Parts: sequence; C-alpha cells; structure tokens
Amino acid sequence: MMQSPEVVIVASAFGADAVRRDGHAVWATAAARAGTNGFEVRRELFASDDDARLEPLVRLGKRIRAAGVWSVYSTPTTLFSDDGALDRAALALAICEADALGARIVKLQLSGRPDGVATDAAALDHLMSAAGASRSKVVVENSQLIGGGKIAAFGALFDALPEQSGIAMTFDTGNWRWTNEEPLDAARRLAPHVGYVHCKAVMGEGARRFAAAPADGDTRFATLLAHLPGDVPRGIEYPFIADAHGSLDADAARQVARIVAF
Repeated sequence: MMQSPEVVIVASAFGADAVRRDGHAVWATAAARAGTNGFEVRRELFASDDDARLEPLVRLGKRIRAAGVWSVYSTPTTLFSDDGALDRAALALAICEADALGARIVKLQLSGRPDGVATDAAALDHLMSAAGASRSKVVVENSQLIGGGKIAAFGALFDALPEQSGIAMTFDTGNWRWTNEEPLDAARRLAPHVGYVHCKAVMGEGARRFAAAPADGDTRFATLLAHLPGDVPRGIEYPFIADAHGSLDADAARQVARIVAF
C-alpha cells in the first residue's frame, strides 16, 4: 500500500500580511496544529531583509523544528537570469540561507528566456556541484511568467541534466494557467523530475486569476495529481478561510486532510 504523501503548508496560505506582522514562527506553530508535516518559509514575507541574515534564520529554524515540522525555504530569486545564464551568486545565496534555516528543500524560480535557459556543460556542472554541496534539496518552480513558466524550457533543462543530477522541480499545479500551458501536458512531460508539488486551483481569467482551494470532487485536479509522483511532498498554496471567530485553524486542518486524500 502506498504511503500517504507528506503535506507542507506554505506560509502565504495564512495571509501575507499576517505572516509579515507575526513572523513565520507563529504560523509554523499554527501549521503544526493543523497536522502538517512541513512549513514553507517565504523570503518575500520577511518583515525586513534583516530576517534573512544567517543568525535570525538559524533561530527561526530551531523554532520551526521545535513546533514539530520540517521546513522548506522559498525565495523569489531566479536560478537563471533574464538572458538565460545561470545566476551563480543567487544560487549560492539561496543555498546558504536555506542551510542556515535547516530546510529540507530550497526552492527557486527558474526564469531565463521564454525559449529556455543555459544548458552548456559549465553551467550544468556548476549547478550540480552547488546542489551536491547543499544540505537542502534544490528545486526549481514553474512561475506565472513566460520566462520560467513554459513546459519546453523545463524539458530542455532536465533533458540536458543527467538522471542523478540532484536537481528537481517544484510543479505548481496552478501557475501553468498564467503562461497558457496545459497542466496535464506538463505533468506528462515533467513528472519524472518532480520533487515537490504546489497545490492550488485557479479561479478567474486573465489578470483576474487567483489561487483557490480545489473543489470537492475536482476530477481534473485529482487526475493531475495522479500523473505526478505520489511520494513527494504536497504544498498547500491557496488561502485558508477564517471561521466566524477569525480563526484559520479549522480550515487549515481540513485542507491538510483534503490534500492527502486527493
């Protein structure tokens, strides 16, 4: 019998303003109360850049572990620059910060040109060397931007990397909609390289799109997850709904159970 996937609550699910106001540690404790396995720290939700210094990250990591959950470190930094070149400094910084936190996974955006990223031997060797020296698993996510959000760009990168490269993908189930890609096509092409899944449905159209919880009985979402590895963590990246008392706890716990069951 297949083991249930681990679930991660992404900090932004509790609300960006609340996380900036209270700090990640408070919401990591709330995530633990909801029954999650992991908690995703978002660099862009730090109250100031001082929170990303190594000493505060070490303290935050200790508090997250004390709550009984492991951590993901997410940075909006892109692995490749706009001209498609590997951003070695950005990669090194992301790994350094994630290692200070004690994160299991460090997540960057792919970016690069719409038609792809550098896949020359020097770039790939450096990428694999950095990933091999990292205590955190290095993953790159499909973004909502054309650069870094196209199936072909991810396919070309992973085709160029050896099978045991140490690099994996964060597959965001909703972000493909922003780049006019079909998520199921992406899953069929990229599933072997997926090491983490960001779960969300998308409501609305065009510039008015927003993340939402998958509906009960959402067969398209269930089919999509079925095409992805069942043994990688699933992150909840859509907003929780407060109850009449303003608490997010009940919905957080319900969504953890739902994402496991899909």
